[in-house]
Amino acid sequence: MRDLGWTAFVPALIAFAVIAALRGSAWAARLADRPNERSLHDQPTPRIGGLGIAAGVAPFAWFASEPAIAALLACALFLMAVSLADDLSSLPIDVRLPAHTCAALVTVLVASSASVNWPCGWSGAAFAVVAIVWATNLYNFMDGADGLAGGMGLIGFATLGLAAAQAGQGELAAISIALASACAGFLPHNFPPARVFMGDCGAIPLGFLAGALGLHGTLSGAWPAWFAPLVFSPFVVDATLTLARRIARREPFWRAHRDHGYQRLVLAGWSKRRLAATSYALMLAAAASALVARASGERERCAIIFAWLAVYALLVAAVGWRTRRSAQAAGEESHPTPRKL
Repeated sequence: MRDLGWTAFVPALIAFAVIAALRGSAWAARLADRPNERSLHDQPTPRIGGLGIAAGVAPFAWFASEPAIAALLACALFLMAVSLADDLSSLPIDVRLPAHTCAALVTVLVASSASVNWPCGWSGAAFAVVAIVWATNLYNFMDGADGLAGGMGLIGFATLGLAAAQAGQGELAAISIALASACAGFLPHNFPPARVFMGDCGAIPLGFLAGALGLHGTLSGAWPAWFAPLVFSPFVVDATLTLARRIARREPFWRAHRDHGYQRLVLAGWSKRRLAATSYALMLAAAASALVARASGERERCAIIFAWLAVYALLVAAVGWRTRRSAQAAGEESHPTPRKL
């Protein structure tokens, strides 16, 4: 898995071809996502993107020789099988969440057995389990608009691959780049207007691997603990704040909704292409700044992280202002002010 050139292109070609072949198949009809009151799409769309991504990564994952990475990939395969069943028959949360937790526990056990630098003992392990379960689900929560999850996968895992290559960790670099490449093969089918969706069988394993590979890279010395969260911060911030708001309002946060920042922007009038382009710019900026911060001194690194906290605070305020303005305009249109005679 040392030849990163092949790893950068072959998964994309395989993923693109497999998805193209599946689009007219019986699987596409069985896995169709039919729009409802919570959806942003208005046509039945097959959720087969995850199958193509898995097919693109599989040849490189099969030959993984590092035991810890092989174990993580096995967990991702397990989650893909559970999530495919969910795409087919809508499994309840009391089936899905234990599966996510089991995969996170295996990840932490593998990491703790392979690392002599495990931080904070049992409390650190418990936090890592919760963080990986959250990463698994937040990625799925953010897979609700054309192009978003695929773009985050391409940019996020490519950044992890570059950082791992710079640290001399070829296996971690190769699997990260293979994931990014497979997401690139999926994106032409998913860019607005989407012809296919990723589905839970794609988003759940990708979210898990973002958290699990992030932890593995931290413990193996490829990057510091804050690196992967900053790379994937466009998803982390939106999903986490949305979850916090829904819990504060005592809403069933596990059910489908349209409360995410990106959903509110579309409902406020943004086109899906505009949303995708803006999101890609934010993702690239977060990834680039994480690479810069990783190579910088402590003072510069802290400045970059605090700058991002300020940026996200401004973005949250801007999204709130935009959606309130849109709601106010809609209210004025439905109840126009009488004209004076």
